[in-house]
Amino acid sequence: MQASLNLLGKRRFLPLFVTQFLGAFNDNLYKSAMVILVTYTVYSDATREATFNAIAGGLFILPFFLFSALAGQLADSTDKARIVRIVKTAEIGIMLFGAAGLLLANVTLLLLALFAMGVHSSFFGPIKYAILPQHLHKDEVLGGTGLVEAGTYGAILLGTIAGGLLGTNYAWVAAIGVLVVALLGWLSGRQVPPAPPESDAPPLQMDWHIVRASIRLVNATMHIPRLFLAIASISFFWMMGAILAAQFPPLVKNVLHANEQVATLFLAIFSVGVGVGSVLINRLLKGRVLAVYSPAAAIAMGLFIVHLYWNVIHWPAVGGELMDFSTFVRISQAEWVMFDLFGVAVSGGMFVVPLYAFLTTTVAKSETARTVAANNIVNSGAMVLAAILLTGLVLLGVSVAETLLMVSIASLGAAWLAWRLHKACD
Repeated sequence: MQASLNLLGKRRFLPLFVTQFLGAFNDNLYKSAMVILVTYTVYSDATREATFNAIAGGLFILPFFLFSALAGQLADSTDKARIVRIVKTAEIGIMLFGAAGLLLANVTLLLLALFAMGVHSSFFGPIKYAILPQHLHKDEVLGGTGLVEAGTYGAILLGTIAGGLLGTNYAWVAAIGVLVVALLGWLSGRQVPPAPPESDAPPLQMDWHIVRASIRLVNATMHIPRLFLAIASISFFWMMGAILAAQFPPLVKNVLHANEQVATLFLAIFSVGVGVGSVLINRLLKGRVLAVYSPAAAIAMGLFIVHLYWNVIHWPAVGGELMDFSTFVRISQAEWVMFDLFGVAVSGGMFVVPLYAFLTTTVAKSETARTVAANNIVNSGAMVLAAILLTGLVLLGVSVAETLLMVSIASLGAAWLAWRLHKACD
């Protein structure tokens, strides 16, 4: 563990870590402020609120499905550090629109900026994992991946809390904040050491036909059994995560009858839990890239979700105004709800981190970005499908609590795939 933390003192890792941290913080500062603003200020209808959250989640993920093939081609054939500088410059422009949306409470502007941030992240996504085996030694990759994941969810925690607190009454502060953080990300991105293409990397020949390029990239990756199993397992995880994250605000407001402080608390607990799981699994595996714990972690996720469902449907009736944080935590079942959320998140971190490390260490360094891009395409397709499914279920009258049971069932599929990967490759 100490060896992993030592990476934070090295220029070959720290600038990338900081850039990713700031990017994740800004994404979630913006998204959280947007969701809280719309849920608690713009709309006052449970169905519209749940629908908006599902659509927002799908819009942010859709660019990963559309543009990851282009991002993978570019990253394996170009200096990755140069791409970092370009996308961080674009973030400043995108956040100008996002800030305007927050100041004007304009749903259209907010969603357009959210989609653009998804495009930005889809080009940065392959780099943050693909650059690790290029800058780190083989026995450092799992530790580096764990630190990136832990840092990412720490940033999600801080961004979520900040956005949740600012979203209703201080949207103007959030608007300034997203611009300042984008600027800081641009500065840190300029410090990432060069990461030129490997000697055996293919020449840059961009296929701009999005559908054809995506199909070709996924086919080239998914026909390899070990990569298919890893990517399918990760996709199950992100489908479950997308549904849970989209449902937190309406669950808190319309089922638990609590205000935005508690909605922010839920997202914060989830973020901390994934970070803890990311660090814990690195300690258990001691730097080895294995899927041995992933099946049990997936099953644990499902069990925690079932228990969360039980607590939600037995939540005591509460009248009057929405509860604030101090009122919420005095309810006896609140402790179990928070415990279940934390358990889901820790299990999720333990499940997914070894799988990401597996993707970047079992292929040639010249192919890592395309492998991660193929993974992003499949993951994002699964999450967009989850968002569409969730929107349809909400419109059909399926309750927020009932969607939790569907997520718990999906965890069995993730466990089965992870078990097959473990038996085939460990």
